[in-house]
Amino acid sequence: MTATETEQRIIRYNDAFNETLAELLREDPDIFIAGEDVGRYGGVFQSFAGLNAEFGDERVVDTPIAEQAIIGLGIGAAAVGLRPIVDLMFMDFVMVSMDQIANQAAKMKYMFGGKAKLPLTITTTGGAGLGAAAQHSQSLEAWLIHVPGLKVVYPSNPYDLKGLLVSCVRDDNPTIFTLHKAMLGSKGHVPEGLYEIPLGQAKIVREGSDATIVAIGKMVSEAEKAAATLAEEGIDVEIIDPRTLLPFDMDTVIQSAKKTNRIVIVHEAVKNGGIGAEISAQIQEQAFDYLDAPVTRVAAPFAPVPFSPALEKSYVPDAESIAKGVRDVLHRNS
Repeated sequence: MTATETEQRIIRYNDAFNETLAELLREDPDIFIAGEDVGRYGGVFQSFAGLNAEFGDERVVDTPIAEQAIIGLGIGAAAVGLRPIVDLMFMDFVMVSMDQIANQAAKMKYMFGGKAKLPLTITTTGGAGLGAAAQHSQSLEAWLIHVPGLKVVYPSNPYDLKGLLVSCVRDDNPTIFTLHKAMLGSKGHVPEGLYEIPLGQAKIVREGSDATIVAIGKMVSEAEKAAATLAEEGIDVEIIDPRTLLPFDMDTVIQSAKKTNRIVIVHEAVKNGGIGAEISAQIQEQAFDYLDAPVTRVAAPFAPVPFSPALEKSYVPDAESIAKGVRDVLHRNS
């Protein structure tokens, strides 16, 4: 690290995740981690590196390749008073364990009349950009926000990652914490020690007056690049990072819609049935009279994620496609 990086404590997104887990494990003996390769190997992306060596096999546990069993283990442990963190490695594997997530974890508190606590955190990695192809690159957050009883979190930078992860692990409800695999090496300021960022609270990344961009996960950094380009054209955009997808801070989005009168929603998941459709629907229900143009969505095409690097680059939304979306919404009338 340079002297400046040391003063500001600039670390990688992936290192912020690893550091937070270590600090949480030291703080609370009821916390343990379980998942495929999280133990001595340190995880497929080395996100759990060194944790097994410090905390041992009983607190950083390698599991068989059995996603339903991994989530079931976490549910059972949480129900009897522990605070498990279980890892699904790739977001695509949510599909293998969806019965445990949607029918057990999400519904247990409701079915026990609110008396049950389920302090379970499920970690996973989503998104494309690493050439991992169709079965290891999906963004499936829209599946998860459809399930009452879950909390779904998607940090866009290392600082938020740490604060949101602490809030997830300390929460008494099941949370799903998604990292973007193409962001693991990105850097940002992260303070030492544990701190919380409240779940369900969006962040206004950039103030603006001409249009609002609501960006999910990695799309926040792409939106910032787009904003810089648009500023050179005299277009002033506001950027909102929801941070938590469920519960979703719609109030912040609605206030911005009333201010700028134009909305562009950006996510890496396919447009069809994506979270952008839900956000758009709620905007038109609550702020229709303030819109000067229809809500615009920028998202991936309705196709599997391609393996080819050239096709994958074209598939994933970027600063250029976001800037185009803003220009389009500015030239449309309601």
